[in-house]
Amino acid sequence: MTGNSYYFRKIHSLLGVIPVGFFLVEHLLTNYAAFKEGHAGFIDNVRWLNSLPLVLLLEIVGIWLPLLYHGVYGLYVAYTARNNVSNYGYFRNVMFMLQRVTGVITLIFVAWHFFETRFQVAIGNTTHDELGVVMHGIVMSPWAFAFYVVGVICASFHFANGMWSFLVSWGITIGPRAQRVSSIIWMGVFVVMAIMFILSLTAFGGAEFQDTSVLKNA
Repeated sequence: MTGNSYYFRKIHSLLGVIPVGFFLVEHLLTNYAAFKEGHAGFIDNVRWLNSLPLVLLLEIVGIWLPLLYHGVYGLYVAYTARNNVSNYGYFRNVMFMLQRVTGVITLIFVAWHFFETRFQVAIGNTTHDELGVVMHGIVMSPWAFAFYVVGVICASFHFANGMWSFLVSWGITIGPRAQRVSSIIWMGVFVVMAIMFILSLTAFGGAEFQDTSVLKNA
């Protein structure tokens, strides 16, 4: 792998933005509908996504395979990476370390979340219309809720800090000033995303998500 590591890293970096990053943002907006629009609004968004043509192919090719590559190669990078304080300074090395740690946690979280939701739909244990009820059951457990909060915070940070790294590695933000401004912007994005995800989780704990009765006229 060493001889082609440059290209593997470039693919890893690009897939972290397109399509994995886009999927994270879409997933955020879909789940935030639970907070903003309630149970019916959340399911409307789920139904719309699943009405797209060739949705299963889009999921496999556009989400799960890129996510698998990004996650598995990310584990390799996390295992082989070495911090370099003399080259990058203390703050950027802390961010470098956090990027690796949050990547591992995010991968575990995404795998578990997939198993609890999308996989259960795939094997027929639940339906798309019942995903709000499934999420309600999950967040009503204090331990599961805490795990999900940690998971969405790590995912949000990994995406936002990864975007900073992507812009640097692809030669878009050149020079200390541009990189400093970019860092501020993306840390702001991290905070906003984390708050939106947590609000979504708290919304799933509402009484209207206990069953699908509110969807009968939706």
